[in-house]
Amino acid sequence: MQKIIEMKDITVFREGTQVFNGLTLEITRGCSTVILGPNGAGKSTLLKLLTREIYPLEGNGSCIRVFGRELWNVWELRAHFGIISSDLQQEYAGHARGMDVILSGYYSSIDTHAHQLFSAKDKERAAKVMDLLGVAELADRPFAAMSTGEQRLFLLGRALVNDPDALILDEPTSGLDLKSCFQYLHIVRRLMRSGKTVILVTHHIHEIPPEVSRVVFLKGGRVIADGVKTEILTSESLSDLFDTPIKLVQANGFFQAMPGGRSQELF
Repeated sequence: MQKIIEMKDITVFREGTQVFNGLTLEITRGCSTVILGPNGAGKSTLLKLLTREIYPLEGNGSCIRVFGRELWNVWELRAHFGIISSDLQQEYAGHARGMDVILSGYYSSIDTHAHQLFSAKDKERAAKVMDLLGVAELADRPFAAMSTGEQRLFLLGRALVNDPDALILDEPTSGLDLKSCFQYLHIVRRLMRSGKTVILVTHHIHEIPPEVSRVVFLKGGRVIADGVKTEILTSESLSDLFDTPIKLVQANGFFQAMPGGRSQELF
């Protein structure tokens, strides 16, 4: 099975602070995976390593390979990885029309620009993606005039227009109301069932779709657990990961974290 991500003995410093020391992680194609951890675990640094925004220290035997290659043209890589993050949503141009948000995925740009050329096939593909996501009626609406959920769907469409080999979702339902959250997760599940590999990076338990088969716990810049979801995701392991008593409940293939232990008086 092709390895999408292969990290070996990775050490990373950010602003003088060591985030990773000897991190090793592999994710193969076809194995949808959640990387779960508290704030400060190193999740955002991991994403920036994959998008080549930051680089690890060079060391004997250390390497990062994406789809089997260590060296990539950044723009070419982004066509293989569809990445949707809250940072991208905050940075995206508010005046961009919905259709242009989708088309910008061909160039990994923020909005489209006069020098960028789009064929009739490109535009047809963008229209099909909007139909798939149920947002075709918003093709002419400015990004800033959309709801948070609508913006998130258009950024997903921006990633999908290239038909990437894998999708990386960074806390995809953060800021969404329940209806938008459920709609978004329904679409993600449909993509996984169609064969798309999804890598979910989050600290939200409810975001983990039933189709995710592997769970990686990241804490303090280290992988502290890695394995089959049904074996790794337990009340005890989550309590250790988040340093607080947690009771894990399950319904319809989804999980939710509830306060564990005895409730304490606030006053």
